[in-house]
Amino acid sequence: MTKLLAAALLLTLAACGNIQGGDGGEGVAAVRPSRVAPSDLRAEVTDARLTRFYEARGWQPAWNATSAAALVQAIRGAARHALDADAFLAPAVRSDAPAAREAGLSLAALSYADALARGRVDPKRLRGNYAVPRPEPDLAAGLNQAIEQGNVGSWLEGLAPQDDEYRRLSEAYVAATREGAGERPAPIPEGGAIRAGATDPRVPAIAAALRARGYLPAPPEDRPDAPGQVYGGELAEAVRRLQEDHGLEAGGAIDAATLAALNRDGLDRARTLAVNLERRRWLPRQAPARRIDVNIAGAFLTYWRDGRFADRRRVIVGQPGNETPELASPIYRLVAHPTWTVPESIAEEEILPKGSGYMQRNNMVIRDGMIVQQSGPDNALGQVKFDMRNDQAIYLHDTPAKALFAEDLRHFSHGCVRVQDALGFAAMIAAQEGVTDDWREALATDEETFVPLPREIVVRLLYHSAFVEGGRVRFRPDVYGLDEDVAEALGLAARPRPQRRPHVADVGP
Repeated sequence: MTKLLAAALLLTLAACGNIQGGDGGEGVAAVRPSRVAPSDLRAEVTDARLTRFYEARGWQPAWNATSAAALVQAIRGAARHALDADAFLAPAVRSDAPAAREAGLSLAALSYADALARGRVDPKRLRGNYAVPRPEPDLAAGLNQAIEQGNVGSWLEGLAPQDDEYRRLSEAYVAATREGAGERPAPIPEGGAIRAGATDPRVPAIAAALRARGYLPAPPEDRPDAPGQVYGGELAEAVRRLQEDHGLEAGGAIDAATLAALNRDGLDRARTLAVNLERRRWLPRQAPARRIDVNIAGAFLTYWRDGRFADRRRVIVGQPGNETPELASPIYRLVAHPTWTVPESIAEEEILPKGSGYMQRNNMVIRDGMIVQQSGPDNALGQVKFDMRNDQAIYLHDTPAKALFAEDLRHFSHGCVRVQDALGFAAMIAAQEGVTDDWREALATDEETFVPLPREIVVRLLYHSAFVEGGRVRFRPDVYGLDEDVAEALGLAARPRPQRRPHVADVGP
């Protein structure tokens, strides 16, 4: 996103509540419904959505001066959603002919409604294995009703997500855009780590960056240059909060990763927030009351039961090149002491080359032409598998490699999701679903044993590199480079992709 684009967004924000260009009788909102003949309107309509809209109206015009002005004003508020108002209004400004203006306004209304209700971008076109249901509202019928009731603006605004997280991300986007339109400070130079009590010439610049981001209050008027070059105190506490918001070890020491977070300017954060606002528009407005949401970018899960927060824990997800897909799929059973049928790709690339001795040491045998790791303490699935229904062979499971949960970036697997203290998580679910006795009996054996759940629990695997937690906006690195796919599809300028980390030798799924 360039500074020029940021300035354009600010102009759009400033226009909210006003209709630019004299609209409201002039400009893009100028309509002449009495001059719109059905035959002329049919000739202008080529979009299938418009055809359905006007067929329901008997090919009569929809817009008068009042409703057209309300529509333009509503679309001028697109910047709050990180959307470009001019892109939606373009069809309406291409011609002054009455029928063309009429059709153009309807197309603008339906396109903007679709962007708010379902997202501007089709995620399946960006990533073919995206498998989370999107909203499917009848927008043509909704628009007709809104026009008849005279509430086009409120209808459109109600199509966007109404939850607190979306609102906070939107507010953060607007704030970051305003910050990015100002003078960009020079990056804080790289150098050695700065720890509490140390003196460093970069400390004033660090303090200034923290103040600009709201982590530090403005300095007292009688000490405008505090804290000098000594690092510690409230400055270190502010750095810890920034580290928490970026998923870094919150020890307060300023290392290379912390400097990178400090040097992220407003435009960069606005770009990330724009992408994540779009991702939330892809999701159904009513999330399942019982669900497990896995944030792939952040590598953690959140468990919701009866619409209330029940648990949060770290997970390990797919590494770049073996990305965990975005999908919605239910857990339908717990598996104690699971076996692991190794996918052919892992077998050919990472197991067979190591020879029969490796397989024997890791309790692997060949059955029906496939490598199978038998149950045991070193099985790659650990002691429990959370079996899920999907055609991508993705599921949650335990792991013997517990140390990896301590890492800040936990993208090591071949795509499945490893759960911290998976046995504790399984015990919690078993208790809540009334199958504790069956689960304990299954664990008491040494063989693979299945415990069906009386009710399935939906798992949503979502890639959110910006989210709200504890009332604060958090950011995580775009490990897979997926933010750039969405950003470019939204019309933001292309920029270099994050450098892919080297493949990690890890046998587990």
